[in-house]
Amino acid sequence: MALEHAILVSLLEKPGSGYELARRFERSIGYFWTATHQQIYRVLKRMEGDGWIDVREVPQQGRPDKKEYSVAALGRTVLSGWLHEPIEPESVRHDLAVKIRGAAFDDPAALISEVERHHRAHADRLAHYLAGQLRDFTGPEAPAAQDAGQELQHAVLRGGIAYERMMLAWLDDVLATLHRLRPER
Repeated sequence: MALEHAILVSLLEKPGSGYELARRFERSIGYFWTATHQQIYRVLKRMEGDGWIDVREVPQQGRPDKKEYSVAALGRTVLSGWLHEPIEPESVRHDLAVKIRGAAFDDPAALISEVERHHRAHADRLAHYLAGQLRDFTGPEAPAAQDAGQELQHAVLRGGIAYERMMLAWLDDVLATLHRLRPER
């Protein structure tokens, strides 16, 4: 997937400025597709030049005007074409897994703190996802009826929750294995 497609999806969900778009990438989209502020602004400029997005100046009091981006008809066509193209299932490229295999040729116990650090990061991300699910889809502020966009956002969030739970279970297994392989003192 290209960053352009992630931006088109985000802008279809809600038009916004480059800053607002970058914040969305930090808060939600970024868990599935990451981009720096500079990358986002560079791609927005290119997309504007290609006619994929429209830009309007929004006056602000006491601050410079901001640019608000929205998806143009050509951008919708591009996104539709991409949505109908097949994509290959992703293969996992996981540095930690290679380190774990490599630990057989060194001291496996030396990886315990690194695996624990990854475990904490995945536990934190799972907690963030669960809080978002409660807030946006099941809590008192969640809309009573969800539209197709909300249903699909929830499906992606449920996938993230399932992934983090799977990662935590795997890391628990790795930690148990590393502790079992630790030499007796």
